[in-house]
Amino acid sequence: MNRRDFLKLATLTTGAAALSSLDLDLLEKAMASTTGPNVIWLQGASCTGCSVSFLNRISTTAPTDVADVLINFVNLRYHPQVMSLAGDAAVAQAEAAYNSGKYILAVEGGVPTAFGGAACWAWTYNGTEVTLLDAVKSLASKATAVLSIGTCASFGGMASAAPNPTGVQSLASATGVSTINIAGCPPHPDWIVYVIAKLLGGQTLALDSNRRPRDIYGQTVHSRCPRREAFEENRASSFLQIGDRCLRNLGCRGPETYCNCPVSKWNNGVNWCIGANSPCIGCTEPTFSGTNAFWNPTGSGGGGGDDGGDDGGDDGGSTRPPTQPPTQPPTQPPTTPPGDDNGRWRRPTRRRTRRRDD
Repeated sequence: MNRRDFLKLATLTTGAAALSSLDLDLLEKAMASTTGPNVIWLQGASCTGCSVSFLNRISTTAPTDVADVLINFVNLRYHPQVMSLAGDAAVAQAEAAYNSGKYILAVEGGVPTAFGGAACWAWTYNGTEVTLLDAVKSLASKATAVLSIGTCASFGGMASAAPNPTGVQSLASATGVSTINIAGCPPHPDWIVYVIAKLLGGQTLALDSNRRPRDIYGQTVHSRCPRREAFEENRASSFLQIGDRCLRNLGCRGPETYCNCPVSKWNNGVNWCIGANSPCIGCTEPTFSGTNAFWNPTGSGGGGGDDGGDDGGDDGGSTRPPTQPPTQPPTQPPTTPPGDDNGRWRRPTRRRTRRRDD
């Protein structure tokens, strides 16, 4: 795939990605340059679902996969799954980008901070093991932009759910650096492409109070839900009678959840959660996944209300403090893993039962 093909792809997805004609013009100029920013993509406490979603972004149209886009146009220097190199040779690519001082850091997954960060390792380089915590602190300090890919990196997400023994934090909390949060579990691939296109075009991203791009997260799911008319008078009371009824009484968190899922949809625009008769679970919100069952009518995804309007957040200036994760790590994490007094792991004991012959 050449630069012309990528620009054509960006043009075709202008509506879904909310790119303006000015954005496309700036993007074209950026594509004409061979000095585009490097990208270092790390993975923390996560399920790798954010990468899977990104890779599915263009699965049915040319180019055939997102690796082509990343390698050829934004100079992907490190990604645990996508890059062909491994070991020291792979890490050397990240080090080269770091030394150049011109790179974008993208992180998916939360950042474990307990045990000195030893619950999650980024890599081994020249015989030295490096924790994810140390890696992101170092890389974030020099990056031109820091992207939190997914809700775990943005707010802690499922990875920081109680009791959170590994002390998982959001990327911003772990590094003290302001991030651009592309929330979602996983985030829609078009949302990631949108942010990258804006950065390549040198455009300033307007962010909400949770440092998410307003163009994507500016309105609630409820405000654009095709079943909104049924919100007051035609709510389903059981999963056996859904039809085209509102799913609020079945735990839908659409009124509190900010994103453009009703517009972008998923799987190349084929469907989305509510279209498949599944309540919105509020996966883009700082409180996800919460303590309530997803089918609980009283469950809520995050801040906001039923009006479906703008979130009323700030413009995401660089002076805003990092968003805190919903679950804080232990104040004094144990220095050794659970085990005996010497820190050794104990093999679980089995309860033996005697077989009784009838």
